[in-house]
Amino acid sequence: MTTQNAINWPVKYLPGTGDNFVSNEVIVKDLRAASVWRYLVDTGSWESYYDNVADIAFPDGDGPVLRDGVRFRFATFGRPPLDARVVEFQVPAEGLPGRLSWTARQGGRPEERLDVLHAWLVEDLPGDRVRVLTQESQIGEPAAALALVTPNPMLNGHQAWLDGLVRAAAGR
Repeated sequence: MTTQNAINWPVKYLPGTGDNFVSNEVIVKDLRAASVWRYLVDTGSWESYYDNVADIAFPDGDGPVLRDGVRFRFATFGRPPLDARVVEFQVPAEGLPGRLSWTARQGGRPEERLDVLHAWLVEDLPGDRVRVLTQESQIGEPAAALALVTPNPMLNGHQAWLDGLVRAAAGR
């Protein structure tokens, strides 16, 4: 039996306690975590495999490669840019999953405010397989409204991101 790792959740964003939560996962053969990680942390490649992200910027002059503590901005789901900061960063290594999480916020009037934690886990599995898990927990009125839409745009959008990431890492 193989035990798979889980996302590390700060209490504030614990799934099921906010206004919207989605989880997307793939397990793919003949691909390694290091290959996926390269495309995941390089925001300069995001728009080449995911069409729901734009206007990526680094206000402190960092980037385009993410690392622990980096602040960045990006637009997604047709919303104004979100202010984000990497809060967990662990490069995948033998026996250790890659972990990447960022918080992202949008201010404004109460009906515009959004506070999210988007987390990624990338791990090698036995049998030359890789598992990529992405989950997001959202707090705010826009998140609550999004959770009522069927099909859920965030669930579908994140699946497109995940699928594009895997295709890019596999060289397709």
